[in-house]
Amino acid sequence: MEGPTATEYIQHHMTHLSSMKQGVIVDFSILNYDTLFFSILMMVCMFFLLRAGTKRVTSGVPGKMQCAVEMLVEFVNNQAKTIVHGDRTFIAPLALTVFCWVTLMNAIDLIPVDLFPWMAQFLGIHYLRPLPTADLNGTLGISFGVLLLLFYYGIKVKGATGFVVELFTAPFGKHPALWAFNFLLNIIEYAAKFVSLGMRLFGNMYAGELVFFLIALLGGFALELGPVGAVSAGLGQVAAGLVWWLFHVLIVLLQAFIFMMLTLVYIGQAHSSH
Repeated sequence: MEGPTATEYIQHHMTHLSSMKQGVIVDFSILNYDTLFFSILMMVCMFFLLRAGTKRVTSGVPGKMQCAVEMLVEFVNNQAKTIVHGDRTFIAPLALTVFCWVTLMNAIDLIPVDLFPWMAQFLGIHYLRPLPTADLNGTLGISFGVLLLLFYYGIKVKGATGFVVELFTAPFGKHPALWAFNFLLNIIEYAAKFVSLGMRLFGNMYAGELVFFLIALLGGFALELGPVGAVSAGLGQVAAGLVWWLFHVLIVLLQAFIFMMLTLVYIGQAHSSH
């Protein structure tokens, strides 16, 4: 029995476990169960790891887990302090949550691409795409949460009246003839923040996932080259996979850091006036 072609292999691995087949570009009635499952799973893992670190807090010589958590908390808090000028009681923990959650979701891409789909086959699941941040629905969902926070802090800091007035009077001025232009520009600015925040994370993780698929395909091509060619191609696949894996560790952390920093920057802008 012949195996799947390269195109069939990639299409299979990039198909979500969904409530129904998507027939149009945008369909809000469809749920990607794999994205929801792994997103929630990584959130639970994040809370478990951070709680495990806080339960081991001691006034004496700290252990490795406590040192790691304390360094991470201090790092994120310093970033929040630099960017957001105001009450950071909720904002610093929010930034920590965003960084840890996105990091763990991105880290799923470091697991061999065939492992989870192979395990799913035993449960009768034919399609499974475990990387939530390679699903635009997932990344835009997170950025939508950030957008709601921008509205919340804008109203909290400036008041409902002040927030609405700024929508119509900034940045060009308070003249009634400029109200429509001001409002349109502010709406475009909010939309750009929402879309770019989700698209940036999605694009980088989608590209990284695709490279792993291409490297995995080298193993199938190696079988067609004979014994000597198969060994050479196999070694090349291992080397390419290891190099990209090590480089991807940086991408995983960097994208989580960028997402956290942009979240802080946008919330900091919500605290300030034009």
